[in-house]
Amino acid sequence: MNLLRLKIIVLLGLILTLVVPVSAIAAAPRVTADNALLLDVGTGQIVFAKNHTRRADPASLTKIMTAVVALEYGKLDDVATVSGRAAAVSTGSVIDLRKGEKITLGELLKAALVCSANDSTVAIAEHVGGNHQNFVRMMNAKAAALGLLGTRYVNTNGYHDPNHYTTAYDLAVLARYALGHPRFNELVQTGETTVYWVEPPDREKKLKNSNRLLFSDYEGIDGVKTGTTSYAGNCLVASATRDERRLIAVALHSDDRYQDCIRMFNYGFEVVRPVSIVSANETVFSLKVTGGVNTTAIAVAENELEVRMDPDDLPKLERVIQVPESKSAPVKKGQKLGEAVYILHGQEVGRVNLIAGEDVGRAGWHRQLWDKAFR
Repeated sequence: MNLLRLKIIVLLGLILTLVVPVSAIAAAPRVTADNALLLDVGTGQIVFAKNHTRRADPASLTKIMTAVVALEYGKLDDVATVSGRAAAVSTGSVIDLRKGEKITLGELLKAALVCSANDSTVAIAEHVGGNHQNFVRMMNAKAAALGLLGTRYVNTNGYHDPNHYTTAYDLAVLARYALGHPRFNELVQTGETTVYWVEPPDREKKLKNSNRLLFSDYEGIDGVKTGTTSYAGNCLVASATRDERRLIAVALHSDDRYQDCIRMFNYGFEVVRPVSIVSANETVFSLKVTGGVNTTAIAVAENELEVRMDPDDLPKLERVIQVPESKSAPVKKGQKLGEAVYILHGQEVGRVNLIAGEDVGRAGWHRQLWDKAFR
């Protein structure tokens, strides 16, 4: 049966602002980043976006994917032998790996995520992938599996290459996925730690996290990763948790990446709030009924639908009604008729079942003949 899809601008702004405090209404955050995104980890909902699907240079944010592939295809207690290629990496942050040294994959991962060591990612790639090129193929395969359509990797550490790119949206999706790995989640919120070698056994190096937000007094900061090159500019994927709600902020090519992320977090935690979009048993639509004592049946919301959003965006909320073109009688009260889908900025933010709010019995044969004759 063909579905009738009606797209309606939901003019809830005037109604709902009556029950939303005026103090909650605030403008979306102004960020200096060329590309930015704020994502709710729990729901996957985009809370704020700026050029979020435009390609950008990820710099060391690349290491988020390097870590994911290492965690999923390697064993953290495996011992890797440092190659000449890994030892030769000297640009940017490094832990000064030397050819022939032995160090566990777990320690290399620690260096990659805490102090963004570029030499450690090459050692990770060669150990897990057999060689650097094969590991990069694994990174791209994982990106495809996660649906990161705007992402392509050429290396493991984020050195600039015209064919190495991503988007703010892809980075947020990737970070959300990566934070599901307990070890990743632990390392990206570690302020200071020490890396230990297997050989030489007395070698160690103290590390300090490059993410300054971890050392700030901003409430709830718990990750994730910095990135900086002359091409990419200053980049940051940050996360913060309050009241069991975690947000991910992405700022690419930013003049002030830390303040950009704080502004997005302030918006997400203080402005965006639960708003009741539709109440249980609220009439949403009238469905055509054939062969019934009534020609229509009212479709009501099965339950209340509450979504998190900026109250300023209420007039922009769209509703798509997904119901059959008609329904044959009888229709029983409580019978599912379809769904109402609510969309904001092109993204679904919630949906609710539509059920019959009343019985519509089948008409007698004489009534059906009459209806057919004068339809």
